[in-house]
Order: sequence, then C-alpha cells, then structure tokens
Amino acid sequence: MTTTAPRPDLASLLDPELFRRLHEETHKATEIRRVALVASKGTLDMAYPPLILATTAAAMGMECGIFFTFYGLDIINKKKLAGLKVSPIANPAAPIPVPNILGMIPGATYLATFIMKRMMGAQRMPTVPQLLDMCQQLNVKLIGCTTTMGVMGVAKEDLRDGVDLGGAATFLDYAAKAQVTLFV
Repeated sequence: MTTTAPRPDLASLLDPELFRRLHEETHKATEIRRVALVASKGTLDMAYPPLILATTAAAMGMECGIFFTFYGLDIINKKKLAGLKVSPIANPAAPIPVPNILGMIPGATYLATFIMKRMMGAQRMPTVPQLLDMCQQLNVKLIGCTTTMGVMGVAKEDLRDGVDLGGAATFLDYAAKAQVTLFV
C-alpha cells in the first residue's frame, strides 16, 4: 500500500510574481462580463435573436444591453410591437420557402407571420413581449436610439416603460467595455 505525501501549498511552489499573476488572472475570470447588442430590424423573425441572446447572457450572469436603432425601434415601440410581421418575400431561409411571386399575394405576410408564431408556440418559445419582460426582469439595459427616434418621429411615450434613451455615443461608450458586441 502506498501513501501519498501531502500536497505542497501552491504558493510555495511558485515564485511570488508568478503567483500574483495567476491570482490576478483568476480574479479577472470572475469579473462581470458585458454583452452589447444592436437590434436594427423590426420584423418578428429579427426580434427574437437579440432578445434570446440578451436573456441568455443575463441568465449566465453577464451584464447585457441592447441598442434599438432604425426599424429595431419597432421591437420596443408599444404601438408597433403587436404588429411585428415576417415577410415571405426574399426570405430564402424561411422554414417554408416561398417563391417571391407567391410572397406578393395578399395575405402571404399574414400567413407567414401566423406560421412563425405557431412554430414558436409549438416549441414553447416565449413571445416577443414576454422576452422583453424577461429582459427587464434580468436587468438587460434597453436603449432606444434618440437619433432614429427623431428621424422616424417616435416619441418617448411610444416606447415601453423602462427603456433608456441614448444616441450612438451612448451605445459606443457601453459597447467599448463589452467583451462581446453583436450587430443583429
């Protein structure tokens, strides 16, 4: 039967400078990580990616913010949120590919939107409003682009409660401290 000697203390094996650097690296790994997302499209199919990424990042303990610009503002616009649609035109990655000529038939967008909502429901995916609620419960920073709001005539009152306002400089300042930045 062999006995093992007690393990020496790690600090005694390493020189003090190396031990200090390892300690700092370990500490860095436990620092808050930040994710910065840009949501620039206001269709139903393009609302899901930034919201899913944000809720996932927040659930993983990351700080997260989404900058809603151009048509992405529709995702946080109380007047437009319920009307987000999926276009069947020029959407070759759609689960049911539709030739463009058929996508132009009246009612095709309604049908594509209905099918997507049904597919998402069948997979028990939260709705876009539910994902926005989750974002806010998880302290995801929602930033409405003030420049786009001015261009598109969107008032602060049109946006969901709890949305911060800021321009490109606000987002860039936030994103400059992020380890992950994505344009969706």
